[in-house]
This record gives sequence, C-alpha cells and structure tokens, in this order.
Amino acid sequence: MTTYQQETASGPLAGLVVVDASSTLPGAQVSQFLADCGAEVIMVEPPGGSMVRQLPGWPALLRGKRSVTLDLRDAADQETLRGLLQGADVFVHTLRPGTAERIGLTAEALAEKYPRLVTAHITGWGSDSPWRDYKGWEGLVYAKTGAMWSKRQLTLRPGPAFVTAPYASWGASQAAIHGVLAALLERDVSGRGQVVESDLVRGLGALEVYNWFYELVLHRFPGAFTPMDVAYDDDGIPQAYLIFALLIASTKDGTWLQFAQTAPRLMQAWLIELGLAQDLADPKWAGFPMLPTAELRGEWWTTMLERVRERTFEEWQETFERNPDVSAEIFNTPDGSFDHPQTVFDGRVQVVDHPELGPVRQSSTLIHAKGAPLVPLRPAPSAGADDAALAALLDAAAARRATGAPSDAPATLPLEGITILEFGSMFAGPYGTTVLTDMGARVIHVETLEGDNIRSLVAFPEAGGAKVMQGKESLTVDLATAEGLSIVHELVPRVDLVVQCFRGDTAIRMGLGEEQLKKLNPGLVYLNAPGYGTTGPYAGRPAYAPSIDATAGLSATDGGGVRASSDMAEIKLRAASLHAAGAVNCAQADGIAALAVGSGLLLGLYAKRRGIELPDLTTTMLASAQQSVIVLNTQYEGRPELEQVDGDFLGLHALYRLYPAADGWVFLATPYDHEWAALTKLAPFAALGGDARFTTRELRRAHDAELAETLAGIFAGRAKADWEDELTAQDVGCVAVTEENLEWAMQDDAFFDAGYCVEAVNPIFDEHRRLAPITRFSRSRTKADAGCTLGQHTTAILRELGYADDRITDLQERSVVGGA
Repeated sequence: MTTYQQETASGPLAGLVVVDASSTLPGAQVSQFLADCGAEVIMVEPPGGSMVRQLPGWPALLRGKRSVTLDLRDAADQETLRGLLQGADVFVHTLRPGTAERIGLTAEALAEKYPRLVTAHITGWGSDSPWRDYKGWEGLVYAKTGAMWSKRQLTLRPGPAFVTAPYASWGASQAAIHGVLAALLERDVSGRGQVVESDLVRGLGALEVYNWFYELVLHRFPGAFTPMDVAYDDDGIPQAYLIFALLIASTKDGTWLQFAQTAPRLMQAWLIELGLAQDLADPKWAGFPMLPTAELRGEWWTTMLERVRERTFEEWQETFERNPDVSAEIFNTPDGSFDHPQTVFDGRVQVVDHPELGPVRQSSTLIHAKGAPLVPLRPAPSAGADDAALAALLDAAAARRATGAPSDAPATLPLEGITILEFGSMFAGPYGTTVLTDMGARVIHVETLEGDNIRSLVAFPEAGGAKVMQGKESLTVDLATAEGLSIVHELVPRVDLVVQCFRGDTAIRMGLGEEQLKKLNPGLVYLNAPGYGTTGPYAGRPAYAPSIDATAGLSATDGGGVRASSDMAEIKLRAASLHAAGAVNCAQADGIAALAVGSGLLLGLYAKRRGIELPDLTTTMLASAQQSVIVLNTQYEGRPELEQVDGDFLGLHALYRLYPAADGWVFLATPYDHEWAALTKLAPFAALGGDARFTTRELRRAHDAELAETLAGIFAGRAKADWEDELTAQDVGCVAVTEENLEWAMQDDAFFDAGYCVEAVNPIFDEHRRLAPITRFSRSRTKADAGCTLGQHTTAILRELGYADDRITDLQERSVVGGA
C-alpha cells in the first residue's frame, strides 16, 4: 500500500492522462478536479485560447494543466486530437450533441477507436432531450426549469428574478466527476471505457433539497393544505416562522448577519440575549413562532431587527464569544469568504505565483487528506504553452495505446457490489450517497430511533426526506447504547466506505472515528463530511445552508451584493432579498456540499483500488460552497470586474436578461458577437444590426440601457412561446420563462417526456416522479429507486448479521433498535 505522504507530490490520480477539449465552466471544473487529484490534464485550446480564459476565475480553473493549440474545425488538427486520445484515459468535452456527432465523437465511434477511453460529455440540456440543440447558457436553464420563479423574491418586482450564481454548472460538473470515477472503476473490471453524460438541467435538479415532494403533495391533494411557497407575503412581511430562527439582520455599523437559531434551546438563548424572552408571557404572542397574523409577524420581526441593530458587529462578536448558544455568519462577498477563520485554519486558500499574473489567491483542492490539499497547486499555463511539446505528447500517447481485446462482460451498474455505511442527517452529506445508489451502490443510512430530522421537516409525513432517502436502506439504532454501537461495529467489516457528517470530534466520541473503524476493517475508505471541519475554531458549530451561503459569498452573488443601510424599510427589503438568495430550497449550499461528498467517496474508493491510502479524507460544506464559486473568488491583480445583476434583478446586461413578453417573460442569452449577429439577422431585430450605437460589443455595453429598452419593446409584442420557437430555430438563445417553482416544473409532462424525471414507487407516495439519475452511461446501467421509511430495513440488516428473530424482538422492546 502506497502511503499518502509518498503520493503528495503527484496525487491519487497520478498516471491518468486526461484530454480536455471543453470550452465552458462545468467542463473546466471537471478537469480542474482531476488535475487537483494529480492527473495529467492536456487542455486542447483553439487559436487565441479557450473561452474559459474569459472567465474571471480562469487562473484557478486551468491550474496544473498543459495547453496545446488545435483548431477542431481543421481536419489535420482533428487527426492530432485523435492521436492524443489514443493514449488518454479520460476525454472531457462540452460540445453540443449535434456538433459532437458531426465530428465523430459519438459513443459508438469512440468505443471503436478508443476502447478503454472514458469520455465525459457535459451539455446544457442532454443528448436526448427535445431541447438538446438549445444553447447551453446557464441563464436559459434557470429560466426554463423554474429556478428564476423559485427565487422571485430576490426582488419585490412582480415576475421571475435573475439567478447569478453558477449552481447548474457545479451540479453538472460534479455529476460528470462521479461518472468518470465510476466508469474508471468499472473499466478495471471490464477493460472497457464508455461515455459519461451530465447536463445543467439534471445538475441543477440535484441541488434541490426537500420541496420536490412538498410540491407533489400540494398538487396531489389540492385544497388539503395551504401552500406557502414564498417566505414573505406581497407586502414583504414574513410568512414562514423560520424567518425568526434564520433572521437576516444588519448591525449598528452596517454588517449583515445570518443567524441560525433553529433548535428550540438556541432560539430560547437568543431571545434571552435580545431581551425578548419575557415578552412571550404576553398572551399577544401566544403560539410563537407560529404567529397567526401578518401584523403580529411584522411587529415581532421589526423588533428583532431593531434589537440586532442596537449593537455593532464588534459587539456581536463579543456576544458570540460569551454566549456559545448564539451565533451568526457574515454575509461575505466571494472574495471575503477566504478570510473565514475555519478556512484559514484548514489551509483551504492557497497563493500560487503565476509567471504573468503574479500571486493568484485561490481555493485549494476540493478534497483534503491528512489536513492538506491533495497536491501542491501549480499555475495555469498560458494558451499554447505546450505546443512545442506536442510531438512528444503524441509519441507518449502512441506508447500508451491500449492493446488487446476488452472483456465482453455484460453491462452492469458501475458501483454494483459497493456498500456505504452512512452517519449523517439532513441533506448536505447524505444526498452525496443517494446519487451513488443510482449507480448501484448499497447505502445503509444509520438513524436514531426518532428518525432523521429531515423526515419531519415538512408537515406531510416523510415528504421532507423522500428525496434524500432514495435507494437507501434505513437502520434505526441507538448508538448511545453499547449494544447499538456493537451492531454498527459488526457492519463495518462488511462495507467498503463510511461517510460521517457529525460536527468536530463527535464521531470519535461516539466510537465511530476513522482509526476506530479501521481497526475493524483496515481496507475501509473513510470520508469526513462536516459543515466546517473536524478540528478548528468552527468545528463544533452546526452548519446550515443559509449560513454557509452567506459566509461563502453565494448569497451576496445571487442577492446583488451586500450594502449597509440605516433605513429600516431598506433593511427589510434587503433582508427579504438575501433570504431568497441563500435560503430558497432549489439551489443552495446543501446540494452543493452533497455532490462534493459523492466525489470524495468515489475518489477515495478509486485511490484505494490503486493501492493509495488517503487518511483523514475530508470535504466540508463551507469548502464545497467556496469551490463552487471558484470562477468568482479567485483573486489576482488585474482581474476583470465581476458582473453584477441590475437593481431590478432582470439580468447582467441587455443581451443576458429577462424581458416581459405579451403573456409572460422570456430570457435572452446572446452575449457573444456571433450570437448578436445571429439575432440581428432575424426580421424583428434586423434594424438593430445597423444601429451605430450597437455595432461592437463595447458600444453595446456603453449603450446598454438603450439596447435593453429597444429589445423590451420588441419582446412585448408577442407571446413567449412564439419567441422561443422562432429564436431557437435560428440557434439564438431565448426561452420562455417557466412561472412555476422548479420542484414542480421538473415533474410536469414536458420534463418527464424529456427524461429529466422518471417514475418510482414509494411506500408513502405510491407511484410518483423523481429526478432521473444525474449521471448517465453509454454502456453501464443506472437505476432510480424511491425512498424508504424509517427503520424499514432494520430487521433485514440484523438478520444479515446473524441475529435471530427473538433477539431482534428483544432489542426492539428495549429500544436498542427500532423499525421493521
């Protein structure tokens, strides 16, 4: 077994060769992850450099890679690409399906020419969707899936709101990483590669936490429940009682704080700290926090905001030090998140000297081992830096060319035979194993006898946990008892991976730490997936998605920045907007962290199969959120100014923006020169092409408001579906905005027929639609199981361990175990 210390210079994927011909953010994130794990990544760039270099975070996205120049429109350069692929293990590209087919990059052609090659194909809409040929801009996906409607309370203006953060790119990139690692594991058995597909739509759908089944219940039983799909009413007054626990407030000196006093004892401590606890004795506030009228909710909210504003940020910091039951996170910019005490403690920020840019401050590797990044970070290459070495790279590829016939073993689930033991609750850790069940992994979810809290998060039984429980087995056991702990210890030698999501050193104190379990199973892969860390200043703190969104800069990104205000009316407006930015379920830190957990588990498993030990393998919720905005938080002198959403949350500029149509809204995405040219060839927009104000990109930006006004007048004249049909038929990025929350929109017939959701049968919900597997394979199979009920598999698991039925009954009667 090779030790981690021996591998730190090269990483767990050392020896793998990756050819990356992608030109978009999710493709760059895939190869960045692989390079961060030690793979040799050869980036294929067109003359003039990849479009990725236009992104502010390109020095981090391209770090540690090599760069060669190839024009893939040229037949000779296509042949050179084929020469590189003959010695590659992984190929990454983001071509639209039709383009990939035209140049011979179908699954069949790749399998014939490169039988061991694993290809990651990342698109906007998927290769078999009716929208497969639509432009893959993230904004188009947000508009059509309903994400812009779900986050409409970013503004009190009626209608959808522009979503800024790159959630869908993160989801698609992590799904592709899962597929690549799973396909490499499968290749070790079959000797055969395959094409792995992910897309922005499914990637975004994976980030949603629990509202999918909430929406299902509302539509299945109309009138039985009173829906509350937004946190604030039309007058900007809180409707949801969680607003009080997750209060967003400004200090006396203008620092915005995200509180997270969600447990009853934490709320009580906070009310005492604010001097409000005694007020609850007044019958006026009976039922708090479930106050019955908007007037009462508004009054209590105003009082809480005023009490927070009585202290400066420094005074609140002193409060947090004095009273550990009261805590809050600052609303950082993405840049500001690098100064978080836990981030500094964990060494999650690295400075890399770039020969042209100078020092580049950036997030370290997504996964850490032994308290350090997986590899020392190296600077991004200049475009074409390795052109002189191209002949040598081709010779090396030829020398590596696979020989011999691959196995004709039948296609199976790529993770079949892998068992994961999971200790965690809610979503940020556990959903990372859920997506692996779709690939065939067996996951045993260990729960208390009362059940995972997410099961009761929604009033309808099991609706909160139905998504995260998909494909799992539920074992209910009291780990505080010696017999309960012994049951889990008996399971450990039978599993391949363990993931624990507890705070700080809780796992060790419970007898579930890495060293403790590896004594029972030396071959175990063990992943820590806490909110903040296993040690350090924030290790013991609970992590909630809104808090992580705030401190990592996601809320500021979606919310249009953070700014001080002394006016209470403005504070209330900003609080509502920041809530929509960081706490709306469809896209936030829980889902971001969960997909990183899946990547960490598969990396650990693949490294183990290669004989590489990765002790203290760790990914955290905070680090994952920071990694997801690496395109925004990478810092260097001369970095382009980050684009900000306009004050009305319509978009970034006139050519990437929401517009009212005759019967709703459309989203237009034509930011590049060639897209502008395509738009102005169409009759309704032809006059714009000859307008002297708009002839160049620079002039269009200088006259942005005038261009937006002109386009608004044009779009207002026709129905949104007509605009989508006409513009997309001419390869112009424009879609009708779905005015339905994402969680229901993605269950409707159009998305079902497109393959984005599939049917499953749940013990509670019977036949229903669930999100389709987010990673697809050209040869391996996937499955799509439904969720399980509390303790559903307890008896079966105990029998598997050899427990007789009378002993199981005894354990149940003494409340050591529960379930069926």
